[in-house]
Amino acid sequence: MSQEPYNKDERRSPRFNNRPGDDPNQPPKKGPRFSIYWVYAIIFALLIGFQLFSPFSPNMLEVTQDRFLEVLKQGDVEKYTVISNKDKVKVTLKESSVPKYKKEIEDGIRGRFSPEGPQMYFTIVSGDSFQDDMRKFYSDNPDVKNVGKAVKERDIFGGILQFLLPVLLFIGLWVLLMRKMGGGAGGGGGPGGIFNIGKSKATLFDKGTKVSITFADVAGLDEAKVEVMEIVDFLKNPKKYTNLGGKIPKGALLIGPPGTGKTLLAKAVAGEAQVPFFSLSGSDFVEMFVGVGASRVRDLFKQAREKAPCIIFIDEIDAIGRARGKNVMMSNDERESTLNQMLVEMDGFGTDVGIIVLAATNRPDVLDSALLRPGRFDRQISIDKPDLKGREDIFKVHLKPIKISKSLDIHKLAEQTPGFAGADIANVCNEAALIAARKNKEAVDMQDFQDAVDRVIGGLEKKNKIISPEEKKIIAFHEAGHAICGWFLEHAYPLLKVTIVPRGTAALGYAQYTPKEQYLYNTDQLMDQICMTLGGRASEEIFFNKISTGAQNDLQQITRIAYAMVTVYGMNGKVGNISFYDPQQENTFTKPYSDETAKMIDEEVRLLIEQAYEKTKQLLLNKKAEVEKLAHALLEREVLFQSDVEALIGKRPFEEKKPLTEEEPSDEIQPEGGEISAGVPPYDSDVTNKSLP
Repeated sequence: MSQEPYNKDERRSPRFNNRPGDDPNQPPKKGPRFSIYWVYAIIFALLIGFQLFSPFSPNMLEVTQDRFLEVLKQGDVEKYTVISNKDKVKVTLKESSVPKYKKEIEDGIRGRFSPEGPQMYFTIVSGDSFQDDMRKFYSDNPDVKNVGKAVKERDIFGGILQFLLPVLLFIGLWVLLMRKMGGGAGGGGGPGGIFNIGKSKATLFDKGTKVSITFADVAGLDEAKVEVMEIVDFLKNPKKYTNLGGKIPKGALLIGPPGTGKTLLAKAVAGEAQVPFFSLSGSDFVEMFVGVGASRVRDLFKQAREKAPCIIFIDEIDAIGRARGKNVMMSNDERESTLNQMLVEMDGFGTDVGIIVLAATNRPDVLDSALLRPGRFDRQISIDKPDLKGREDIFKVHLKPIKISKSLDIHKLAEQTPGFAGADIANVCNEAALIAARKNKEAVDMQDFQDAVDRVIGGLEKKNKIISPEEKKIIAFHEAGHAICGWFLEHAYPLLKVTIVPRGTAALGYAQYTPKEQYLYNTDQLMDQICMTLGGRASEEIFFNKISTGAQNDLQQITRIAYAMVTVYGMNGKVGNISFYDPQQENTFTKPYSDETAKMIDEEVRLLIEQAYEKTKQLLLNKKAEVEKLAHALLEREVLFQSDVEALIGKRPFEEKKPLTEEEPSDEIQPEGGEISAGVPPYDSDVTNKSLP
């Protein structure tokens, strides 16, 4: 088995125990590192043990007071000593009587004893009470000679230990506390201690630190890569730009939805740039103590100036960059002071310092305007979800380590995953490999990837879910209604497949479509989308004369689209060319219109949906036979693909319009790329890739 060579520059860990003189090419020895504190701990434990367990030698037998009186009455005691300060009595036997008690003593102490004595001891309640007992004993036994005496035994070592023990304990606790607060071995202050709480938590990637991710690992972000690569070039060749009078930008903000590759792009910058790279997140500035965030910002830029030229990357900058003063009740002085310090530091140094700040966020609408102005973040680089070509490139990157079948069509995979971000595509590739391994395959084929897409969109397939025949029939006609509406509506998406196999927690079946890559939608296209989504509810009413709860998510989808048409896109004649959408007021409870207008909006939305529903019902009544064919085929086969639908009801009457490519020029205005829903949402589920704009 091959092993990676040990990196000699790797920092030592407390788990390793290399000594001077050890071979540096060998891996460090595992085990606890020796420390002088272990010696101190052992000595301290011995002192306490001696204090606790050494009042009397182990070669003395412990007896009761009554047993002592019996021995004394028999005349075998030479003397006994009352140690009043310890409430103990030591008993020394006569030399002639020692053999008489030898066996008893040896059995009691499990070993040899000293014949010179003392040989026995016992505990008393107090010296005074013992003296009273002995007076009574001697009065009752006048023949017994009094051989006792009372002394105070001085324990010099014990006295010193009694004084030193609290002092040592206090010193030990103080040293431990200092080490914890300082975070370092010397108590002076390593990272994370209370004395270093104002220090920056940024991770430094210097020339000696190798980052494995490069721009070659970033696909589908060609425009963003050009912008970021230019920023790196600014630091490498500043004179190339300053000779023409240009200034190096001070910051660039990466903006995009989650999973699109903002942090990945920053990692690639760290891997490609030959300059120091500081990486941290916005939450690293946040602390419970007031002023800590601003102190960390100052320390970060102080380190950056020492390493200049360099790059600072702040992930999720919205944690500290939120707009100030919008909501007095939700204000945070610590966060605002941190932001203020960030603003000062970014615009407070000269252009020749050579520090560029990269930041990433998926919430640019909440950022403070002072942070976004030129001079701080001069560039805002938008990183959107990839288009068809971008998804294909991302698939190629993530398929490199996977053993794929030669018949795998990457272009088709990209077509079947509209609205997927880079992280989603990586998840699909991983799921496909796991599915193929579960089936003991030698390579991952197209079917595994289709199953993985279904798994990501709809959830885990549940073939063992018990569904009654009546419910299954309703589901089949519901999905057939979706499929027929999508098949015979001009602006509907092309059908990919329709199934009644349950998936996830609530999806009892779904019709999957391949959305068109486009940015703009007209009224007819949105109305056809609403009709296609209502196809399941209309089919249930036509064939069963009643409706079920299966259309819950369908109704949510069409309600959102209808309200957007009326209140956002100005697609209603009565309401007019007005848009009530204001991203700055998104989280407020105020409405930008009167109650009378709100009532009119509700009426127009209800009327629009009612018109679409009637249109859908009429279409399904005209295609009733086709709906029944699809429904019965679904009940029999559970899954129908596009080719199966063509064999049952014929080809789709509308020609598919593909997006333009660079090899297919045209005078027609037709945008390409975009983000759109993966078709009609699953039956009674919330599964969808991307909502309509």
